[in-house]
Amino acid sequence: MGDIVKFRKPSLRKKAEGKTLCKSGFHRWKVVTEKKFDVKRGKLVTLLRCERCGEEQAKLL
Repeated sequence: MGDIVKFRKPSLRKKAEGKTLCKSGFHRWKVVTEKKFDVKRGKLVTLLRCERCGEEQAKLL
């Protein structure tokens, strides 16, 4: 017959990796250079996106 393969559940530590920091407010912001001008406001905008959770934040220049 064939070989028996054991499947392991991912540990809670691996499952929650990178999410607990964002929930506590410690995001890892990275500048997104796709959009630089906000048409509605008529101003230059810096768009920041968290690398871990994907939340976005806009800052006016």
